[in-house]
Amino acid sequence: MDTRVTIAGVELKNPVMTASGTFGSGAEYGEMVDLNRLGAVVTKGVANVPWPGNPTPRIAEVYGGMLNAIGLQNPGIDVFIERDIPFLKQYDTRIIVNVCGKTTEDYVEVVERLGDTAADLLEINISCPNVKEGGIAFGQDPKAVEAITREVKRHAKQPVIMKLSPNVTDITVMAKAAEAGGADALSLINTLTGMKIDIHRRTFALANKTGGFSGPAVKPVAVRMVYQAANAVKLPIIGMGGVTTAEDAIEFLLAGATAVSVGTANFFNPYATMEIVDGIEAYMKKYGVEDVKELIGAVK
Repeated sequence: MDTRVTIAGVELKNPVMTASGTFGSGAEYGEMVDLNRLGAVVTKGVANVPWPGNPTPRIAEVYGGMLNAIGLQNPGIDVFIERDIPFLKQYDTRIIVNVCGKTTEDYVEVVERLGDTAADLLEINISCPNVKEGGIAFGQDPKAVEAITREVKRHAKQPVIMKLSPNVTDITVMAKAAEAGGADALSLINTLTGMKIDIHRRTFALANKTGGFSGPAVKPVAVRMVYQAANAVKLPIIGMGGVTTAEDAIEFLLAGATAVSVGTANFFNPYATMEIVDGIEAYMKKYGVEDVKELIGAVK
């Protein structure tokens, strides 16, 4: 039984990875999760300088998921290269570094610094507002998506995964723009924009007013967008959005994803990734699937 998948020439032992921002850089889950069993660990977003993140409160529970407005708090690329990459190198798993920035130059600086590290793939988070474009997120303008993809690709030594925002009218337009810019793979979806109001305090539950909505409730939207993107471009896709069980993961594979990322589930079940790896194998055994790649995009 073969569970291996390949993304942009990089082979993963199975299609299960962590979603950026939900797993730190692996160390905090090390006691509960055998990182050697994961296809890849996707790190928390890293920027060229440390980011303090948003004011608190910045997490709120909602029906079927959660809202977060962490604001991409991170220690910056220097600490990341010194501390996090050496930690992950100890394990037999692929390292995917999530990169964030406020301007194209920010992204390029981080990508260049990562060029000589053990990072296997780079996931570029283009849902951060672009300061120079008057606060429009890069990921909501196809021209900006294509331009930043092209520029990052010019400087990147590793294959580039563009992480797409679902807060758009047509996900296929964004997928095609990333492909035109030279992306090696796509990951989707990032969080949906949501809001919660505390009726007793008559104020916003999050200091930021809005936050990223993630968890089981977003899965039908994510599956639909992954299916649309997989049928619009020729790039491998990492599907995410509410993956909680092996059944969820298999649904994404059948829709056209080559791999899946597990995010919010890590918070309420730290063993989720391990259970999903086991569950995919059990499903393959049950239905006589010799190679997991048989499942990818099998539903048209």
